[in-house]
Amino acid sequence: MPNYVAAVDQGTTGTRFMIFDHAGKVVASHYEEHHQIYPQPGWVEHDAREIWDRTRTTIGGAMAKANVRAEHLAAIGVTNQRETTVVWNPKTGEPYYNAIVWQDTRTQPICQKLIDAGKSDWIRAKTGLPIATYFSAPKIQWLLDNVPGLRARAERGEAIFGNIDTWVIWNLTGGKNGGAHITDYSNASRTMLLNLHTLDWDDELLQLFGIPRAMLPQLRPSSDPKLYGYTEALGPVGGRVPVCGDLGDQQAALFGQVAFEPGEAKNTYGTGCFLLLNTGKEIVPSKSGLLTTVASNGETCYALEGSIAIAGAAVQWLRDNLKIIVNAAETEPIAQSVADTGGVYFVPAFNGLFAPHWDMYARGTIVGITRYTTREHIVRATLEAICYQTREVIEAMEKDSGVPLKTLKVDGGAVKNNFLMQLQADILGKTVVRPIVNETTALGAAYAAGLAVGFWKSLDELRANWGVDRVFEPQWDAARREEGYAGWLRAVERAKGWLKA
Repeated sequence: MPNYVAAVDQGTTGTRFMIFDHAGKVVASHYEEHHQIYPQPGWVEHDAREIWDRTRTTIGGAMAKANVRAEHLAAIGVTNQRETTVVWNPKTGEPYYNAIVWQDTRTQPICQKLIDAGKSDWIRAKTGLPIATYFSAPKIQWLLDNVPGLRARAERGEAIFGNIDTWVIWNLTGGKNGGAHITDYSNASRTMLLNLHTLDWDDELLQLFGIPRAMLPQLRPSSDPKLYGYTEALGPVGGRVPVCGDLGDQQAALFGQVAFEPGEAKNTYGTGCFLLLNTGKEIVPSKSGLLTTVASNGETCYALEGSIAIAGAAVQWLRDNLKIIVNAAETEPIAQSVADTGGVYFVPAFNGLFAPHWDMYARGTIVGITRYTTREHIVRATLEAICYQTREVIEAMEKDSGVPLKTLKVDGGAVKNNFLMQLQADILGKTVVRPIVNETTALGAAYAAGLAVGFWKSLDELRANWGVDRVFEPQWDAARREEGYAGWLRAVERAKGWLKA
């Protein structure tokens, strides 16, 4: 009798395999980073083969730590960095080019041409998305236009597309030997090719981007009792286990936070920051710079999303590029060692600004530097930037939904930083709640897979698993909060449109 459910959590900087028991507690976890490839300014790539190798390693590592075998697993779910685009040969399993990462901005000319042609409102009405370099469709077009011979191969059926969920599931279920070429609706809604109203690939959009329909994966429910397929006995799991859960990372985190009802929200602090508000069966168009997206699909529910491109990645930049910290954990005591930022603001628009501004020409800016400024002030300004960006998104979400958010549920790797979470409460003026299991992205994918095979019988069982670790209440007075936010908004204005200036 299987005791556990597991999930592959394939993120922007690394891959984690987590095994959960029926109470939603972590039994074992293993994590591996992969390389970030920057061929030129604004370009961000991953080696898809390396990602699959790391996935294999994490699966074996976690199972070995807990002495778990394939027969102990009821099911496996997959969650992933969204929008990151892979095109590969289904006969050989070899990618034709590196994966183009969601942060990549090389498709600016494609996007600008569509904006100039007046396609913005038409595309948003179909997909819920603004025209931006963020999404998959312009990345696929770029690959077809720039990789020699690829368009001809695609038209002959020798090239297939997937975001990272599709790539991992295809390999996990057999790869070139019959792997399942599928995606779920939450991931499909991030491609700029899914029509939110018909819940199908849109032929007019495919024609606009010049993408053959045969390249696209089959659309399947996020939690699928019919199963996507099984792991192979010779694969990394070492046996035949159902693969039947698939959610984009932020939708998975919403599911893992058991935010199943309209009006419930969460914010995930990872490479970027992503705030999702469940809007139920209602497709809510945004007038404030947010995205409308599929939250999950069994019975389809939708969400409003505020996507922030750079959050934890700014801390990684301090470590890897500036080398002023050794690891992310250092930021907590360093930032606490000063009372404020000394007037410094850091707008980490490395790849443009996402919600609510959608300015692909913005670039990173540090303002307010004086001779008084120290390393400590810059580190603190980096943490405050994460919180100020979140406040901008929450204000946009409250405007769109008409519902003031009183409490913010948080998750992701960065929420371990108590000082960051206290700053978030202070800058928002709202209560911040951290759950016991903060890796809710993997948990949400595990929940989706476990529900599909009956390991969990109902959403109420999942709600019963959720527990509070710590609550952070705001401590700043209103004057300090508003003065700091006004300074942030001035700094953002200076970052906007930099490449056009």
